[in-house]
Amino acid sequence: MKNLSISLLVALVLLGSFWLWKHFYPTKPTVFAGRWTPEQAKAWYAKQPWLVGANFTPSTAINQLEMWQADSFDSVTIDRELGYAEGVGMNVMRVFLHNLLWENDAEGFKKRIDQFLRIADRHKIKIMFVLFDSCWNDEFALGKQPTPKPGIHNSGWVRAPGTKRLKDPSTWHGLESYTKGVISAFAHDPRVIAWDLYNEPTNSGYMDDVMPLLTKTFEWARVVRPSQPITVGSWNDHRRSNDLIRANSDIITFHDYQEASKLEEAIEDLQKTGRPIICTEYMARTRNSTFQTCLPVFKKYNVGAINWGLVKGKTNTVYAWDAPMPSGEEPKIWFHDIFRPDGSVYSSEEVAVIRQLTGNPSLLTESKTMKLANP
Repeated sequence: MKNLSISLLVALVLLGSFWLWKHFYPTKPTVFAGRWTPEQAKAWYAKQPWLVGANFTPSTAINQLEMWQADSFDSVTIDRELGYAEGVGMNVMRVFLHNLLWENDAEGFKKRIDQFLRIADRHKIKIMFVLFDSCWNDEFALGKQPTPKPGIHNSGWVRAPGTKRLKDPSTWHGLESYTKGVISAFAHDPRVIAWDLYNEPTNSGYMDDVMPLLTKTFEWARVVRPSQPITVGSWNDHRRSNDLIRANSDIITFHDYQEASKLEEAIEDLQKTGRPIICTEYMARTRNSTFQTCLPVFKKYNVGAINWGLVKGKTNTVYAWDAPMPSGEEPKIWFHDIFRPDGSVYSSEEVAVIRQLTGNPSLLTESKTMKLANP
């Protein structure tokens, strides 16, 4: 019995060691054929202007579904608000899609995407589309979307595809069709600047659980071979996902809501990849991530800069992630966003910095569509 106990103990130690090795010392990530070389990526980036823009949802939409569904697609607001972006010299927007929209009505969805791209093109703005997202609400459906909860950041934003489908590969046929279909439809469209396959994949506690779908998403996208670069942004220190992302992204994208000095450190570390870099989320005023401090750093290193939020609206992103205001009163310091729906701005100082650094100092000085006004 004693020998059996010792043998069992040894077996458990070995099993535990294997588990630790598997989770903390993973094998090399799969690398899919078709990834651009660093030279190809640099050649593509050299043809682009310095990319400055925002994550865009029209102020009348609470989430991706409300933005894109046929009965709530608001081309008038989209046109007006992209005009605000053009007016401060922005030239790129990062925009979220959703798999349910494709699975429900692929042809209608493609038509609305094309309509959106026509509007953006009139404003000289390129679009980076995001296919999947691990953030915020896990329960959702097509149809009428909820109204915003007062003072709650992104109270109605939804994940794609959500936990149930993430963990059930038998449902991935629709996700594969969506990934291949939407990329194929615009794979050589000059209005689309890049494909961001998965927003913060390990968020919501997914961590290792997301790895199979994240891996498949890269595989599906590579089959299409779009003329635009493929990427996924790093946002935390989860080693397995970051290794996969770095091994398969044509260009390096990342999120950073830190103060300027730490942002600069992050950029210098990412430069070691030898590939072009775009920050696809930054600017959280109460965390000292601001246009005045961070945008000069991005320009110094020729790193693209896409802040979170353009116009205050139903997403409620003027409120901080961790500081709800149930009263719904406007916070004294906005967390994200630049404009109010009427075109007035949160801070004339911020807008002046954006205009100056994008090389458009004369914009807005005689504007008839926007008003400069501090809160």
